[in-house]
Amino acid sequence: MIIGLLDYGLSNIRNAQKAFEYLGATTRLIGSPVEMAGVDKLALPGVGAFAAGMAGLEARGLVEPIRQAVADGVPFLGICLGMQLLFERSAESPGIDGLGLLPGEAVKFDESAERVPHMGWNQLTVARPDPLLAGVSAGSYAYFVHSYYCVPTDPDLTLATADYGRPFCAIAGRGRLYGIQFHPEKSQAVGLQILRSFAFGG
Repeated sequence: MIIGLLDYGLSNIRNAQKAFEYLGATTRLIGSPVEMAGVDKLALPGVGAFAAGMAGLEARGLVEPIRQAVADGVPFLGICLGMQLLFERSAESPGIDGLGLLPGEAVKFDESAERVPHMGWNQLTVARPDPLLAGVSAGSYAYFVHSYYCVPTDPDLTLATADYGRPFCAIAGRGRLYGIQFHPEKSQAVGLQILRSFAFGG
């Protein structure tokens, strides 16, 4: 079992790599399409701006290979910015297309109502049971750092929510494709449990 970590020049990839390896997973850093050959699962960590993230993927020729891998059923996990890139667009970067793997967009928190970015521990509410959430207790806390959050077009894509002025999608998923808005590598036991379920689940 090899987990490929997509390296597009704009991510917290080393922290994610260390977390997976702590759990006993084998990882490979991927910066080109040829390096995707032979991996069993893919993860897209990320911090930074939406437009820069898409530019990094495009510059490395990874956009279409990612779409093809997901179409082929390769398990895929987007983390933080990586989750937002799974969607069609973001209000952060008008006119820039995302990967379009999930329908919807990322929007900014209301700065007139809440402090932005949203930073710190927040409680998760499970919206729909899923193997990714196996072993995650109701009311578990995760660590967030973000100014934008994803709004799926289909509410059934939301697996878990958190609340910051209003409920928002904290985990999205469809089939073997997942996005998590918080940082699992900073979320202690609950974050490691989710990464374990992704790495060693079906």
